[in-house]
Amino acid sequence: MNRSETLPPPPAAPGGRKSGPPRITLLPDRERSLQRRHPWVFSGAVARTDGDPAAGDTVELRSAKGGFLGWGAFSPDSRIRARVWDFHESARIDAAFFAERVRWAVAQRDDIVEPGERPGIRLVHGEADGLPGVVVDRFGDCLVVQLSSAGAVRWREAIVDALVAATGIERVFERSDAEVMALEGIQPRVEALRGGAPDERVAMEEAGLVYEVDVRHGHKTGFYLDQRDNRALLRDLVEDREVLDCFCYSGGFTANALAGGASYVTAVDSSADALAAARRHVHLNGLPEARADFIEADVFAQLRKFRDQGRQFDVIVLDPPKFAPTAAMAERASRGYKDINLWALRLLRPGGLLFTFSCSGGVSRDLFQKIVAGAAADAGTNVRLLHHMSAAADHPVSLGFPEGEYLKGLLCQAV
Repeated sequence: MNRSETLPPPPAAPGGRKSGPPRITLLPDRERSLQRRHPWVFSGAVARTDGDPAAGDTVELRSAKGGFLGWGAFSPDSRIRARVWDFHESARIDAAFFAERVRWAVAQRDDIVEPGERPGIRLVHGEADGLPGVVVDRFGDCLVVQLSSAGAVRWREAIVDALVAATGIERVFERSDAEVMALEGIQPRVEALRGGAPDERVAMEEAGLVYEVDVRHGHKTGFYLDQRDNRALLRDLVEDREVLDCFCYSGGFTANALAGGASYVTAVDSSADALAAARRHVHLNGLPEARADFIEADVFAQLRKFRDQGRQFDVIVLDPPKFAPTAAMAERASRGYKDINLWALRLLRPGGLLFTFSCSGGVSRDLFQKIVAGAAADAGTNVRLLHHMSAAADHPVSLGFPEGEYLKGLLCQAV
């Protein structure tokens, strides 16, 4: 598709509603979030459920006064009792609906990454693409699907058929094994859906670097595509600087730091398998292996060890795993984020840069900035905020669904 071609918003499939569908009626004054296009209905907002819907079935959503609100997927075991597929009463939720939604989502990514034979890109990003609970990443010639809601599981075959039709890719692998599955009452599923099992490592390219992605066992779908723009930013700022990459996983930031001319990179992770992948990516791309060190350790403990050794760095990357999946866990997560940022700031040389991230949906951008500011105060360091960082453009956020902005990043400078 050419850049000049105009695409419509996610479409409402034509058709009328069936006679007597299952229906969820909300309590009085609980419809406002849906009217603002927030796609979740929590169990506490439900007055009653009419009919006998099974998990994943389509239900009609109505206000206490009877007004139509949307068509949603029923999830009896979740606090999120329904996720909205469409807000139009004329919509028909069937295989054709998913074919069009997937086609539209894939078309939006046409110009996001440079053309290449082995791209790495997110093709479907859940609620922002009108497909709650559906995540699809492309790694070269393989699609990796994660279905994390009852409705997404119910329509698995239609979604996969739509993906094959929209992309022409015939190898599809499912990685529905995230922790959130338990909250949804869904059994984990990891298996080939089309085209047989993928290779042990699937090659993809990003900004001139090649990565081998373990789509069968790696974190989430195998690689953190959301950090693409932030890796590129780091690459532009590290020439002749000493870099510490914490929670390095498979070495995306490490490889970009070396490609950007860093004088030395120390990569730390608690996983031996992750460090092996990081080493492999440095070697695979012909980067200077003599300028990289890989340490298997708990990052919290290693930061203190560096302090005791008198080590300092010009650039530090903190990209930890999710500390707070929900807002209820935010207080405990805040202590963890403050701790690692405090120790990192104490290790920065004057003028040094801190790339610090949170991928916790339960920690807002404002809260994360306050946490880092508190860490700077405790470290006795004057810190300037240079740049807010977010996920790449193939991970869009719906303005009606701010929870979709899970990745928050701050580029700070110690002065």
